[in-house]
Amino acid sequence: MLEENIGTFSFVNNYIMNVPNTLTIFRILLIPVVAVLFYFNFPLVYPIFIFFAAGFTDILDGYIARKYNLITKWGTVMDPLADKLMCITIMCCLVLKNHIPAWAFFILAIKELFMIFCGILLYKKGTVIPSNKFGKISTLLFYVAIFVLALNETNGRYLIYIAVISSLLALVNYSIIYNKSKAPL
Repeated sequence: MLEENIGTFSFVNNYIMNVPNTLTIFRILLIPVVAVLFYFNFPLVYPIFIFFAAGFTDILDGYIARKYNLITKWGTVMDPLADKLMCITIMCCLVLKNHIPAWAFFILAIKELFMIFCGILLYKKGTVIPSNKFGKISTLLFYVAIFVLALNETNGRYLIYIAVISSLLALVNYSIIYNKSKAPL
């Protein structure tokens, strides 16, 4: 394995493991924590707190990456992947605990898995479509919906529905961007 240290950063197989990417890895490691908290019937506030902690690391890693020019191809792919996996996990847990209807989970899960699959294919071909404002707004709506769900299940469900619709609109937007890029799948 090729390894070269430069300052506090380590280049391993051409992937820079910097602070933003480390935060992304940390966010991925929080996914099973959320699932375990749901599985062992902890009060809803605990997994939702972890979910929001993960969301905070998402904001923080993006800020640090942009401010200090630490954007990497790996981070551009893995950051949204971590978000998608966290969203799928929390939605699955919410369905299993009967907080939201299964159809909302299935729509979101199929959309997210489709985007993950396409992202992997494009990445292997050297193309990365970074997140944009539509994806970020959709993610924000999802976080707001989960927060409201913890306070008021009825209103939270309505916001989940809005977040699912927003997520589908983001998929359409990404499809338009992909078609304009002319990148082969």
